[in-house]
Parts: sequence; C-alpha cells; structure tokens
Amino acid sequence: MNSVRQPLQNRVTPFGDIIAIAQRGLFTGNRGIIHDPDTKTLLRRRWTSKAWLICTCEYGDRRRDVMAGRSWTELFFLDEAVALAAGHRPCFFCRREAALVFRVAWTGGLMASPSAGELDAVLHSERVLRGQKRIHPLPSPVRDLPDGTMVVASGFAFTLASGRCFRWTEAGYLSPEMGIIAEGILTPPSTVRVLRAGYRPVLHPDITNFLSGKTP
Repeated sequence: MNSVRQPLQNRVTPFGDIIAIAQRGLFTGNRGIIHDPDTKTLLRRRWTSKAWLICTCEYGDRRRDVMAGRSWTELFFLDEAVALAAGHRPCFFCRREAALVFRVAWTGGLMASPSAGELDAVLHSERVLRGQKRIHPLPSPVRDLPDGTMVVASGFAFTLASGRCFRWTEAGYLSPEMGIIAEGILTPPSTVRVLRAGYRPVLHPDITNFLSGKTP
C-alpha cells in the first residue's frame, strides 16, 4: 500500500508562522538554519539570522533536497506579497535585480544605499515584537495602500491589488471581498513605503488571473 507523504513544516503564512500544508508557492527563502536534517523537522527557534530572504525556486541547474543538510532551511511562500508581509526581502544573490530595485525604492532614489545588513536590521525591528509577529497601525485608508500590501481583518490576511482585497487561505487566494474593515497592516511599514515608491511584487495567478479576467 502506498503511503501518503505528509507535507513538511516549511510553508510561511502572512503572519510569519511556519506551518505544514500542501500549498505550493512561487518563492522559496530562508531565515538561517532552523531544522534538524535527520528528521526534517523544525527546531524551536524560528530564525537564526536577521536576513530573512525571498529566493527564486529555480536557480540555474542547482537542485536542493529540502531540509536534507545543515544548510539554510528552505521555506516557501504562496507569492511575494506573502513573503514581504512575513518580513522577508528579495535576495541579493539569486534575485539581484529585484533586490536592487527594492533597495532603490527603499531610499526613494537617493544616492546613499543601505547595506543588506542595514535593511535587515530595520525590517527585523518591524516584523517581530517579543518574539511575535508585529501588526502595525494602518498608515492610510485601505483604498490608499499600494498594491501588494497585506492587511489583517477579522483575523484573516488580505492582499491588496487594484483596489480589491484577496483573502489568503491555506488553499490559495479567494475571490476578492468588498468592505473589509482592516485592523492593521501585516507588511512592515518600511516595505509598504517601498511598495508605494514603485516596487512591484510578484503576485499569485489567483490574483493576476482574476484582475485580467481569466477566471472562469
């Protein structure tokens, strides 16, 4: 009898939690080494580095056996909006072009460019408070927030795109909802400013197909 393979605990939610679900994601990333390669299970710590990265799932001909070695722990995100909301940023190695655009948007086009470590220090102060995910006050009405921002409403996470609010679920995004009352933003304030300055995160086809009219 064939056994059913259980999903590993390596999917990241917009709240920054790492859970075991079958959801497939557009991006991988890491927070350092936080797993036991013998059991492929997470350790107690949820990060060992302030460099929380968003990486491409494919890079050249490189292939990794997930959680197999004592290297960084492969985490997965439904799309870039979720990764940004959880407090991650583009990787300067495998996603260098995106990372450079992110940094330019961070500075507003000024000549002085922060180092990756400086970005990580600010983001870490904004994503975690006493070991828990920080939820920040709304900086403006929801309708004025940039695309790719994630907000929380009634305990659910929503990605904003083209004036619509798409609820994140373990199965993907649902059709947009109207009239949500957001209680705060999940995306760190510095990242919201980056989005407002023109950084365009890669959104899941659940969203882009709906906006382009490709849904059934």
